[in-house]
Amino acid sequence: MPISKEEKQKTIEAFARFPGDTGSTEVQIALLTLRINRLSEHLAQHKHDHHSHRGLLMLVGQRKRLLRYLRREDPERYQALVEKLGIRG
Repeated sequence: MPISKEEKQKTIEAFARFPGDTGSTEVQIALLTLRINRLSEHLAQHKHDHHSHRGLLMLVGQRKRLLRYLRREDPERYQALVEKLGIRG
């Protein structure tokens, strides 16, 4: 199920660093996390959907690279984002 425009806009507003911010690292990671969670729910129902599983692995890899970048550039922002998203348990 695709992400609705309203849900995407709500996520962008929640993680934007300033008004109108749509491309900061935090926003990108939040949107990837939203897509990863949706795809994980899909794969729980459709265990044999190997093409979607590959897509999930690609999304996880992209998020991991962005998180590594953010941790290297600004550890405080990284820590705040990880806590807000509830990832890295």
